[in-house]
Amino acid sequence: MKLGAGVAPVPEMLRLGIEVGLGTDGCASNNDLDLFGEMGMAARLHKVFTGDPTVLPAEKVVEMATIGGARVLGMSDRIGSITPGKEADIILVDIRKPHLTPLYRPFSHLVYAARGADVVTSIIGGRIVMKERRLLQIELAAVMEEVRMIADRIMEAGFHHKAGHL
Repeated sequence: MKLGAGVAPVPEMLRLGIEVGLGTDGCASNNDLDLFGEMGMAARLHKVFTGDPTVLPAEKVVEMATIGGARVLGMSDRIGSITPGKEADIILVDIRKPHLTPLYRPFSHLVYAARGADVVTSIIGGRIVMKERRLLQIELAAVMEEVRMIADRIMEAGFHHKAGHL
């Protein structure tokens, strides 16, 4: 959407039996990389685009963002669902927040109300990498400073004049 590249016909693709995965593709076309935002946008966009409020149920959208993504990558035997023998990539979402209260339908809440900032714990490959919103594997301030320095070098090289203003 940001680049004006069009709308993938997701409901038609699903109807034809095509596997669909949902993700973020990088900062060039997505500034915040928040998969919750992508789930909500995909669901809402297709409801408006088709005029059908039932076209992409929340459960299907969550499936596209989890096991669907693993399937399109050919990795559904290793990731995408919580199954014995698969890599343990799990997030814990704090649902005790005003915008997530009351909770009637968990999948609907994940797609339409939750956002990345609601994730309190992240487990990747069975290792806890974030607990209670505290990163355990990296020093965030140091990484952010390094990124700022890289951005400054890019700007000094004149990249901002060529790239435009997306």
